Amino acid sequence: MEPVQDGPTTRGILHRVSDDVFGTAGIRERVLAGWSAAPVRFREDANAEEDLALGGYVDRVVIELAQNAADAAARQGAPGHVLFELRGSTLVVANTGTPLSAEGVESLATLRASAKRDESTVGRFGVGFSAVLAVTDEPVILSRTGGVRFSKADTAAAIAALGSRGLDTEVRRRDGQVPVLRLPFEAEGAPPTGYDTAVILPLRDEAAAALVRRLLDEAGDALLLALPGLGRIEIETEHGRRVLEDVESRWHVQRVAGVFDASEREQLLADRPTEERTRPQWSVLWALPRVQAELPGVVQAPTPTDEALSLEALLLATFPLDTTRRHVAQGPLTDRLVREAASAYAELLKTRSEDGDEVLHLVPTGLAAGALDRALRDEIVAVLPDTPIVRAVADGTLLRPLDAVVVEGADDAFNAVLAPIVPGLIRSTLQFRVALDTLRVRRVELAEVVDQLPVNESPEWWRTLYASLAGMVTDPLLRESLGTLPVPLADGRLVRGVRGLLLPGPEMPVDTLAAFGEYGVRVVHPAAVDPALERLGALPATPRTLLEDRAVRTAVEHSLDADDPDGIAHAVLSLVAADPTQAEGLWWLSDLGLRDADGDLVPANALVIPGSDAESVLDDEEVAPVDRAMLDRYGLAALEAVGVLATLGVITASDVTLDELPESLKDLDGIEDWAYDVAPDGSRYGVTVGELTAIRDLDWITDDAWPRVLELLGSSPELRRALVTQVRVVGPDDRALGVPSYSAWWIRERVVLEDSEPLAGRADPEADPVLASFLDEAPAWTARLDPEVRTAVGLVHDVGDLDADGMSLLLERLADPGREVDESTILRLWSRLGTLSLFPGEAPQQLRVLAEDGLTRVTNASHAVVVDGPMWLQREDLGGFVVASGAAADGLSDLFDVPMAQEVAEGKIDGAGFQADVPAIVRELVPEVPETWWEHEELTVDGVEVSWWVDADGDPHAATFDGLAKALAWASGRWDQRHVIRAVLNEPDRSSELLADAAFD
Repeated sequence: MEPVQDGPTTRGILHRVSDDVFGTAGIRERVLAGWSAAPVRFREDANAEEDLALGGYVDRVVIELAQNAADAAARQGAPGHVLFELRGSTLVVANTGTPLSAEGVESLATLRASAKRDESTVGRFGVGFSAVLAVTDEPVILSRTGGVRFSKADTAAAIAALGSRGLDTEVRRRDGQVPVLRLPFEAEGAPPTGYDTAVILPLRDEAAAALVRRLLDEAGDALLLALPGLGRIEIETEHGRRVLEDVESRWHVQRVAGVFDASEREQLLADRPTEERTRPQWSVLWALPRVQAELPGVVQAPTPTDEALSLEALLLATFPLDTTRRHVAQGPLTDRLVREAASAYAELLKTRSEDGDEVLHLVPTGLAAGALDRALRDEIVAVLPDTPIVRAVADGTLLRPLDAVVVEGADDAFNAVLAPIVPGLIRSTLQFRVALDTLRVRRVELAEVVDQLPVNESPEWWRTLYASLAGMVTDPLLRESLGTLPVPLADGRLVRGVRGLLLPGPEMPVDTLAAFGEYGVRVVHPAAVDPALERLGALPATPRTLLEDRAVRTAVEHSLDADDPDGIAHAVLSLVAADPTQAEGLWWLSDLGLRDADGDLVPANALVIPGSDAESVLDDEEVAPVDRAMLDRYGLAALEAVGVLATLGVITASDVTLDELPESLKDLDGIEDWAYDVAPDGSRYGVTVGELTAIRDLDWITDDAWPRVLELLGSSPELRRALVTQVRVVGPDDRALGVPSYSAWWIRERVVLEDSEPLAGRADPEADPVLASFLDEAPAWTARLDPEVRTAVGLVHDVGDLDADGMSLLLERLADPGREVDESTILRLWSRLGTLSLFPGEAPQQLRVLAEDGLTRVTNASHAVVVDGPMWLQREDLGGFVVASGAAADGLSDLFDVPMAQEVAEGKIDGAGFQADVPAIVRELVPEVPETWWEHEELTVDGVEVSWWVDADGDPHAATFDGLAKALAWASGRWDQRHVIRAVLNEPDRSSELLADAAFD
């Protein structure tokens, strides 16, 4: 053959003529003789070689040549060095180690008869070199001891030279396909310098070159791990140079190996081929990448098989293979090696755990990738639970999974707190939940751990525990599991369950709360407070939220009879003193028992501040001064907030239903009567008030204090609003009505002066003198009061201020014959009274009506009518006149229960008049007047003579010029123009003057 000179490593190959040191001629002679004698042997050898080249070894050229190099190094006893050099269309594989021998050449030329039968080497079957046939037809091996080559062409020529018809026929039937590796030929040359052997493969075609390039690119650490006899692999291609060495710096490796004893060989190798039974050695290697690396994903035995491996590791083991060399053969030997591999895998994970690595992701979970993978996983899962690979939270020691415990839902922070009290506790995450279950780690429900928490720990310890829950309380399911969590309280108790407990803020005087303990107040000990408790249902406790607690109210309401009333008083007042505004609306705080100046227990609402306005105006039979020491200790604002009076007190209630008054209002004197009086139609059912504010203790005010009290009510904004602001009452029909406040009502109903007559209903100091003349005079001191206050307490400034009783009194005094009332006064009163919707209980029997000469007179109500039009004033036959217009007339008719004039007289004109045109000058001055009118010599209505009338059709009728002016003005709706019309009718020559004047109207 020609010298190989493709690359730098081949330049050192020395050319010489072989002396056939390996006896290749004898081998050829024997093989050819056998084929000639029995052409079927040729066919058998050709088929066997083709099966290997095209089947099990089709893509094994790199691994098989590396394996041969590893075996050579192993025989020499030193780490091997192998070079893969691809230059152009030639692959050169050079290696160190024991050189080629005659036995080796014979093995190469003999299928399934390895020369390594008695050696502990990787190659075991004697067929690995056949992998080269996938890429070449002319392989060459050059060694320090000589060279040998194989050739498809030379083999075919040798067969043809035999002249055997049988062989020629077989070759022809095979289209010239002959075995390549059965006939060795002597070769010339030597390996490159520094190497003991070189395999030279002239590549068959570009497809073969592409396959080699791919296999070289894929070669990596797995190759070195599979071939421990190799210390260094170099790969050179047109793309550059790679060196593989020091493989264990990149992998964690666990190796185990052994030799089966005689009894084991008999049991495990009975079904294996004869030569395999003479090789009792076995080995297993597991490797985990130290850094991210691509794994082959198949079992290597020790070269790659087609058996899938789902574990995140590399497995190389001496599994027995089937005839394809691609699959692991089933049987007792495989079962034994599976167990050995599982134990080694467990030992590897233990070692990694000891070095501090997390190995739970290496626990087999999920579905297996194949039968062998399933067997490995099942055996590993059986071994791992007894292998210390999980780390205790408490001290970091490694535990067997069988001895470990995880708490459901616990995170690292909570685990750190639980570790001292839960033996064997390890951390658990959702990521490794399946792995821990696979390892049979015992799971404990969070609720079970909570139930077993110690009860004698300090509040500070509990706070640490609660703080550790911060990452867990956002999960609704975990919050449910924490439902019975123990919590220390400020009063020394330990309770289970967080929901509803009160969390004290920094402003809370927690040391004062022990007095509430027997009533059920549950405030968390301040040293145990943590934000996690709020997420679990505890309530942030301000003084307000604590005061609103039902237990605190119970304590307050029973404080007068409590074993420690002063303790309850101190607790409540300390809370209130922190922020007195937070006691607003808590009316029941006024039941708190406090000490008065004599040391007696008195409800707060019956105490006053010494020297205060309240003390000066309230009956000392009803109230007492509070102990001044309490005032000094808690302050005025705190005492007032719980009901002690410095001035008159106010109670406010919202959404009040009058037929079921709230408890906070029931102690108000006369409140039920007020509700009846202000309810529409006298029924409280379904009547509501949005907000009701009332001045309390009005019945405790001394009679002589009212001048001072009313001035006080006017000067205090809060008291003033409670008095003067009307209450908006809403009836069942949703109609709203403004009514006097409770306070105004009470004063009107209850306050009397020295003459034993009510204050209400008297004339306001600034009242209309006409109205005032019919009412009693108010005391002089009322002039100092605010006008709104005077009105609210019942002083009458205008008729609109009259209530039903005041109206009755006014009507009674109007009907007093002894009073002299002029026409002007009565007309003003009638116009105002007619607009009111307030009526006395009974209509008056006597009425004042108009009389002659601008005066009035009193007559029986049955002899009076209400006149709402000027033409009816001509009907003196109807009785006494009550005069008003429009709606006021209707109002007076209802108020006095007397008819309208048109209700007692028909108002029918007798006879017919003469139609006449209204003078143009009148129509020019007053365009609204009708165009015609009816003139009468004598005009009578219902038989009564009158001077003018307007009939039901709106037509004016008149018997005089004066009457015509009034008729035209009334008919046109311009009653105010009657005097102008009269002047034009009486003095036509003044028309120009009147027209000029009208331009300025």
